Amino acid sequence: MTKRNKIIYWVATCWLALGMLSTGMVQLLKVESEVENITKLGYPEYFLIILGIWKILGVSVVLMPKFLLLKEWAYAGFFFAMSGATFSRILAGDPVNAIFPSLLLLVLTVVSWYFRPADRKLVAVNS
Repeated sequence: MTKRNKIIYWVATCWLALGMLSTGMVQLLKVESEVENITKLGYPEYFLIILGIWKILGVSVVLMPKFLLLKEWAYAGFFFAMSGATFSRILAGDPVNAIFPSLLLLVLTVVSWYFRPADRKLVAVNS
């Protein structure tokens, strides 16, 4: 892995972790604006707890060495959550400034996953 790729990975991963951790905490605390956002999109309020817990667990797995299969699941979860949030906001007719945070986290998820070092990748085993 080149030094450039390693820098791209860690910058994207740190920003992703910060974004997921902060939004996960806001969701777990059921901050009023977050409750308004989720219910406006048609989701139940309890969905915030589920998202918050999974985001925080996902961040810890992505940052830890090892646990390669769990890492793949965490990245997949981040991808589904952020693509779902992005499309929900688009379909709700939200302005770009409301769509941008989830879209940014979606891009950071893809960049972090793509540039992860070999020791953080799950390798297929041929039988």
